[in-house]
Amino acid sequence: MNPINSISYPIFFENSLQELSKFITESKYSKAFILVDSNTETHCLPAVQEVLGDLDYDLIEVTPGEENKNIDFCIGIWRMLLDFGAERSSLMINLGGGVITDMGGFAASTFKRGIDFVQVPTTLLSQVDASVGGKTGIDMDSVKNIIGTFTQPKAVFINTGFLKTLDEREIRSGFAEVIKHGLIYDRPLFDQVKKAGPSGLTDEIVYRSVEIKNEVVKEDPFEKGLRKILNFGHTIGHAVESYSLTNDSNPLLHGEAIAIGFICEAYLSFKKNGLSESDLNETVAAIKEVYPQYNVKKASYPALLEVMKNDKKNSGGQISFSLLTEIGTCSFDQFCTEEEIYESLDYYRGL
Repeated sequence: MNPINSISYPIFFENSLQELSKFITESKYSKAFILVDSNTETHCLPAVQEVLGDLDYDLIEVTPGEENKNIDFCIGIWRMLLDFGAERSSLMINLGGGVITDMGGFAASTFKRGIDFVQVPTTLLSQVDASVGGKTGIDMDSVKNIIGTFTQPKAVFINTGFLKTLDEREIRSGFAEVIKHGLIYDRPLFDQVKKAGPSGLTDEIVYRSVEIKNEVVKEDPFEKGLRKILNFGHTIGHAVESYSLTNDSNPLLHGEAIAIGFICEAYLSFKKNGLSESDLNETVAAIKEVYPQYNVKKASYPALLEVMKNDKKNSGGQISFSLLTEIGTCSFDQFCTEEEIYESLDYYRGL
């Protein structure tokens, strides 16, 4: 698998950790920092240390979990960089899932007005989505990624061997983004992943998913147009995820929440955007095959709507969606009323 050329950086697959070592050696940074959480320090850092050899670096560890992707933890990262004497000529290596790549990218892009960083994604979600495209961000007041920058990494190093460290639920969460890439852009990929399921995930499926994300991002780096299609399922899905984080003892993972968003927004696509009933039913069946039903309480609708009203994509006070026209094709800047959104949630509840 050849490297994928993104906006201003390569995405490595073959021998990616060796490529990381080569990149650091050739770049001659004054200092290097590796950002991890307790999970990646245990399960992934040893493989990185093996290829880095005698490289001198400082380790920064944060607590895992979306609930910790906030300004307080960012301040902790900045303080550590300051204490370790980080300079503008330093490098941040973000080794982890979406929380690490999002928050590490944001911390690096703002420290001393920006130091270089690379992404070494260790979860399926971060490999096919969060680490590619130059979006960095943190959450605030239960609104996901509301604070952030568009800053491209210097490189991304994808090692699918790290996926062996994940449990079934984490794989299933990341698989939602793979399904999404098929739904919005590539009907053959959707057919392939529908047949394979999370247990049949291959390196080729991961590679194609990254290719799709990259093709869309290269055409629209700052989310002014086409890139908005990557938000399919996320307007409602992010709201459900935020609500679950606050209210559930065992909160939904990102992919589990956006899978709910896929069904609701596929329904809105059927009602408003010309998606056929057969494509709606096929989409719903594929999602329900992988993701168990979640109890979306009717009493939560107003709270969910409040989160949606803060979505970054909104315009003129209207809640914006990206909706399917058919499986494999998606349009953006579609606006839905509160009544339509509630109807889509009712549809999900009634399945």
